Amino acid sequence: MIIHADLDAYYASVEERDRPELVDKPVIVGGTPEKRGVVAAANYIARQYGVHSAMPAVTAHRLCPQGVFLPPRIDYYAEVSGQIQEIFERFTPLVEPLSLDEAFLDVTGSEHLFGPAVEIGRKIKEAIRQELRLVASVGVAPNKFIAKIASDLKKPDALVVVELDKVQEFLDPLPVERLWGVGKQSSKVFQRLGIRTIGQLRQWPLDTLQARFGSNGEYLWQLAHGIDDRSVVPEREAKSISHETTFAQDIADMEVLRAWLVELTEQVGCRLRRHGLRGRTVQLKVRFADFSLITRSYTLPEPTDITDELWRAADELLCQRLPAGHLAVRLVGTGVSGLDNTGLAQGMLFDQEDRQKQARLDTVADQLKHQFGSEALRRGSSLERGDNPKPS
Repeated sequence: MIIHADLDAYYASVEERDRPELVDKPVIVGGTPEKRGVVAAANYIARQYGVHSAMPAVTAHRLCPQGVFLPPRIDYYAEVSGQIQEIFERFTPLVEPLSLDEAFLDVTGSEHLFGPAVEIGRKIKEAIRQELRLVASVGVAPNKFIAKIASDLKKPDALVVVELDKVQEFLDPLPVERLWGVGKQSSKVFQRLGIRTIGQLRQWPLDTLQARFGSNGEYLWQLAHGIDDRSVVPEREAKSISHETTFAQDIADMEVLRAWLVELTEQVGCRLRRHGLRGRTVQLKVRFADFSLITRSYTLPEPTDITDELWRAADELLCQRLPAGHLAVRLVGTGVSGLDNTGLAQGMLFDQEDRQKQARLDTVADQLKHQFGSEALRRGSSLERGDNPKPS
């Protein structure tokens, strides 16, 4: 059995925990109304006003003028994420983080120690609540795809269990938009075909879906049938580290996409440094509104864990390597492969001084956080600064 654990409104919940005066107020983390920026997270009160992630902060302020707008503290969220990870690893070594606030856990081999998977899910939720004063939603299912849908279905504070013999009963009534990657445009295509639920899509033959959707047809067919054979891969064994986000609404504004890419790159850099890893190949993943997916990659001269270097490569891929006149974007992600844990850095002749400076900045930041707390120093981003999304 696979567990998908996802912290509810993570950034905003951490801020509410640390500042009790924010409880019962609409909390919006990300850009500010006075500057160009986007919403990184909104608590459930703010969502009642229509505020959601990836929305321009100006729009969020118009919808919720009484909202409390806060800049993101990525380094701090990464620190708390390490505490969450430690709780996960009490129950199984097979933990695959997806981002700072969510992970897959394979608990198949842990049931003889901790009881049934659903009981493990309850224990995880309770430990996070008692020790960190945060709330997690948990899905328990036979595979990753179903577990992730289950955790999201009854947020916040959800615990949803899908047994193997109940998979189709669980999936069939759900709207087809629940399938990974199905956005607004592809949803319209399904509606024209009379497909509104996963159960209706499941009735379509594989060859017909392939004729309609090309290589994505088999992917859709498998998901509709609840098929997902991917294993949970612990981070220490992973061949890459990545983060991605799916937007509530398709995004065409390149500056908004760049702002999100900054945050995703920050998270990748944090995880690399936390595990003593460097990566050589930077990857970009983009899913467009028509369900098409592309990936681009750039190989650096040598492995790195420096966020600035990762960001420059990812930004070039986003700004220079996408098709001309492309559709709005439904999903964006970035990752690093070619991982190296030797701790050795060769150093280039002409940029060695600058690279050493960036590495020292990262080292000093880690030391300051350890000695004075996580808020002593943090990296700026367009989510809080405005027009220029590059890290400083």
